[in-house]
Amino acid sequence: MKIIAAKWIVTCDENNSIIEDGAIVYDKKIDEIDTLENISKKYPNQEIQKLEDNSVLMPGLINTHVHLEFSSNTTTLKYGNFMLWLNSVIGSRDELIQKATTKLITKKLDKMKKSGTTTIGAISSYGFELEACLNSPINTVFFNEVIGSKADMIDTLFTDFKARLQKSKDNKSEKFFPAIAIHSPYSVHPFLVRETLNIAKQENLPVSAHFLESIEEYDWLHKDEGGFLEFFKNFLGEEKAVTKPMRFLEQFNGLNSLSFTHCVEASDNDLNKIKELNATINHCVTSNRILNNTKLDLSRLDGIDFAIGTDGLSSNNSLSMFDELRNVLMMHTEFEINSFAKKILKAATNNAAKALGLNKGVLAKNKDSDIIAIKLPDAIKHKEDIATHIILHTKYVKRTIIGGVDA
Repeated sequence: MKIIAAKWIVTCDENNSIIEDGAIVYDKKIDEIDTLENISKKYPNQEIQKLEDNSVLMPGLINTHVHLEFSSNTTTLKYGNFMLWLNSVIGSRDELIQKATTKLITKKLDKMKKSGTTTIGAISSYGFELEACLNSPINTVFFNEVIGSKADMIDTLFTDFKARLQKSKDNKSEKFFPAIAIHSPYSVHPFLVRETLNIAKQENLPVSAHFLESIEEYDWLHKDEGGFLEFFKNFLGEEKAVTKPMRFLEQFNGLNSLSFTHCVEASDNDLNKIKELNATINHCVTSNRILNNTKLDLSRLDGIDFAIGTDGLSSNNSLSMFDELRNVLMMHTEFEINSFAKKILKAATNNAAKALGLNKGVLAKNKDSDIIAIKLPDAIKHKEDIATHIILHTKYVKRTIIGGVDA
């Protein structure tokens, strides 16, 4: 048992509870959280680690959507238009993946940890980042991705997917969780969607999927036209989308830990279905801006939780969650900054844990002890605005605790 104390404890619970001069009693899980005064009385003989002035304890940040396989990209890919970007990814894919060695990805993960991330939802197309994730102290929900719309390739693609999934299942641990990703409605044959989701339901695995990221995707899925028409004709010899958005969503019934990423072009009917599925939307505002896609209208998410992801370095310049939180805060000028900052912190912790099916994201009794300590540059005069100052002033954390152990 250990006890850690700070000037402020930001719990990220449903009520955005904040404890001034608080302390946490923890091992692998949190045993108790209260004021330092009360904890000191209850545990008079236990050593208490008291952090420096202006310190804050909060749940570790959870990046629900990150692609690590393109971690070598900086200035290779084309930005400013989704189709130009996609074509540049295909053109440079082999080169970028070859450069994204286990050593490089390990460095990226270490930097993520230093900037407050304690859990990731890693979207894996090939499994090349598996070793780096297994060796990192960061918790990983490893989304083995299925992709492919050509009917004559289904058996081969499904066999490859099952092999990658099995490898991640063989490595399941307290910090590594196998999961399933469906790439998108435009790129996965309905048979593959059905069969992979059957596995997810049978084994109760978390599931994630990209959904309506761009206007090009919208036009293709709804009208079989637009920028994707030429793309699919040239690469796959297809002139019609393999499914429609609602038919795609209807296949996700009966899943417990479900998230859809982007959703910037989703209709009201789509959003109603996502709400019915009790799914979370992964918001990747920087990626959407870089590819010149629509900004997710958060005011339309009535009853739908959102989480926050960085996406990959193929469409971002940083995998730091605090960098991403600042971008979310600045991009959504339609919201009052202080109340919105509280929602953002909750999205990156509490909501994110729900999306990934984990017992994390909140500082509360019996939750996993994933805790970060940060130091604000000066004393807080307005307690109600602490979330804003955490987001604005934090680049790196002072301490990272994952599963009760300093990482």
